[in-house]
Amino acid sequence: MRVPLSWLREYVDLPATETGRDVQAKLISAGLEVETVEHLGADLKGPLVVGQVLTIEELEGFKKPIRFCTVDVGRANGTGEPQEIVCGARNFSVGDKVVVVLPGATLPGGFSISARKTYGKVSHGMICSSDELGMGDDGSHGIIVLPPETEVGKDAVELLELVDEVLDIAVTANRGDCLSIRGVARETAIAYGLPLRDPALLDVPGPNAFGYPVKVSDPAGCDRFTARTVTGLSPEARSPIWLQRRLQKVGMRPISLAVDVTNYVMMELGQPLHAYDRHQVQGAIGVRRAQEGEKIVTLDGVERKLHAEDLVITDDRGPIGLAGVMGGADTEIADHDPSEEGAAATTDVIIEAAHFDQVSVARTARRHKLSSEASRRFERGVDPQAAAAAAQRTVDLLVLLAGGTAEAGVTEVVAPGAPHTVTMAADHPDKVAGVTYGRETVVRRLQEVGCDVYGQDELIVTVPSWRPDLTDPNDLAEEVIRLEGYENLPSTLPRPPAGRGLTARQRLHRRIGRALAGAGYVEALNYPFVSEQVFDQLGLEADDPARRVVKLVNPLSDEEPALRTSLLPGLLAALRRNDGRGSHDLALFETGLVFQPRDAARVAANLPVDRRPSPDDIAALNAALPDQPRHVAVVLAGAREQAGWWGKGRPADWADAVEAARTVAREAGAELGIRKGQYGPWHPGRCAELTVTVDGAERVVGHAGELHPRVLKTLGLPACSCAMELDLDVLERVGDTVPQAPSISTFPVATQDVALVVDAYVPAADVEAALREGAGELLESIRLFDVYENAEQLGEGRKSLAYALRFRANDRTLTVDEASAAREAAVALATDRTGAVLRG
Repeated sequence: MRVPLSWLREYVDLPATETGRDVQAKLISAGLEVETVEHLGADLKGPLVVGQVLTIEELEGFKKPIRFCTVDVGRANGTGEPQEIVCGARNFSVGDKVVVVLPGATLPGGFSISARKTYGKVSHGMICSSDELGMGDDGSHGIIVLPPETEVGKDAVELLELVDEVLDIAVTANRGDCLSIRGVARETAIAYGLPLRDPALLDVPGPNAFGYPVKVSDPAGCDRFTARTVTGLSPEARSPIWLQRRLQKVGMRPISLAVDVTNYVMMELGQPLHAYDRHQVQGAIGVRRAQEGEKIVTLDGVERKLHAEDLVITDDRGPIGLAGVMGGADTEIADHDPSEEGAAATTDVIIEAAHFDQVSVARTARRHKLSSEASRRFERGVDPQAAAAAAQRTVDLLVLLAGGTAEAGVTEVVAPGAPHTVTMAADHPDKVAGVTYGRETVVRRLQEVGCDVYGQDELIVTVPSWRPDLTDPNDLAEEVIRLEGYENLPSTLPRPPAGRGLTARQRLHRRIGRALAGAGYVEALNYPFVSEQVFDQLGLEADDPARRVVKLVNPLSDEEPALRTSLLPGLLAALRRNDGRGSHDLALFETGLVFQPRDAARVAANLPVDRRPSPDDIAALNAALPDQPRHVAVVLAGAREQAGWWGKGRPADWADAVEAARTVAREAGAELGIRKGQYGPWHPGRCAELTVTVDGAERVVGHAGELHPRVLKTLGLPACSCAMELDLDVLERVGDTVPQAPSISTFPVATQDVALVVDAYVPAADVEAALREGAGELLESIRLFDVYENAEQLGEGRKSLAYALRFRANDRTLTVDEASAAREAAVALATDRTGAVLRG
């Protein structure tokens, strides 16, 4: 919300010496987030005056139209002679009043003005547009043309209010009242201890039987609807300069008088309004829910198919507006345009000032991807009592500025309701803040906010209509605390109860994070939301269980409505983002929950708020939630070891991803099986399937390796990127995290090497498993140290695998015969299972 300081001063008598920075500090202390203070016209230096165009000469022979003008600027140039100015704009004529900047002046942005020769003429100044003066968009797309009655030679800086300060306030979702000058003025008055001149305190006539007919069929969606009619508006009437400038300062573009007045009143009082062309409305105005399949063309020219939950404004034809969001094109206010023959300007208007349900407006705006200034206010809460005053203010301005006549009829449809009251102990704010305020301070602060307060030890507080966010005692306590000053709260350290430290699961997760960080990985935390299209990008089969997702009813982004079933989408997006920013050597990891829907969907019950939920209540709630196992994943790209004087370095490859899985398994105390596999996004020839034994049965817990080139191309990832993902909960279940002291034998080790020739398609893991089983208990370790392929020596489609076998006994020194026998037994079993043949 942009708040001009000059407009704010109309309702609060701020000291003349107070600057925007001073007001910013006061409002921040009161709990409002004032982001910036913009100094309009800070670098503007005159002379900047009103001039009248006397002559226009069209210059020929140039690529674009150029005009040589003489302009009367009165005595502002010191001589009284017409000022000669070259200008390329086309939207003004002889006799028009314009804004002229004379030599010696400086425009916003440090642009100095001097007499200079251009297009064969000497230009003594400039005829200005709104952009050149830093005023924003005025809709003219050219030179500022002032009203004919503007005095020649008048100071344009003062006329156009070019010097001002504008506070930019980030209004939170619960403070809809501050989306208006009235609301910010109220906060300013409280902060300074000054009275407020409330612009909503107007004499408003009561409803009568002569008003425009309105029928509200959904009082839950619209609990108040005020309609007023103004006739006889002058088609030539234009918004005065002061009104246009105020709209520009708050960030809105002037359009036409009727529309500008409704926008002005909305910014002033916070009540969105809408003006209908009375001659375009057919029959009574209605408020109801849309019928499925109905359509409407909104003011932005888009045809929208309505949903049954949309609240709409109707006439006899059907919907003519999306309630609280945007009006329809059929009843749009028509502006007078002399260039269009037969175009009838709107002379009679119906003013709508209504109060709509917050949730309904928010859902409609999101459903149609149509956010407006009106919906932004209704979503955060609008003062329902301000509707009649806003309608009256609009009527008064239209009568004043457009020469209209306010009809006597007043329509006001109001659903029965009562003010909201909250019961609160007088010392409740003291307990919340840990400060003794006392009853008098609490009552005074609540009354400043607008509450009516009764009672002694127990206060009965009636909340003002403009603060729908005050619903319980804690909200009232917050009002007292913020107005007394958050900075005045004492700093006290909490006293945590004695605990038992981290759980075993928490310790495991921290150890895994430290181990991966020690291996050179950087932790990345990603949002758990994904789009279902990502599963196609990862190459998952149509029946893959990972495609079964939990969808959010109210997602943050319609493009990502589902919860992740894998950590890879978020990590790969982080990899792509960092690579695109110039970081090409990457190793990222993440541990986090994934979400798997249960077979039987359950609806969670509402837990009680007056007592602690029972174990059964919590169990029932957990049973309605999806399964949420914790996974760990890594992604790699670029160099794994940097090149330098110490060596050539090497790129990351599939083996690094497998080693990351081994690192995680070691920390979990789990024995990880690694074999050739093929799944989803991984390269079929460079993918390892990771397994553990659970209750005597082998279970796949993840995959590691190089990603498929097709996936890399689809996701825009670096070549040869690698990844690994593991189910951490299963590893924790089968692992043994009890520290084991190393067994140090006093007997020597016997080392035997063996080279086996197998078919090229035989996985080395299968050969290693056969050797390990065949060698028996004497085998201490086995290591693959060489892979050799040569068609001339080994034959086509054959490879040689060389292993180092270490044998040791705990109670004796092994003989050569014992070690050789164990080796031969290992080779025999490998030959039987894999067809291996001893090389040589």
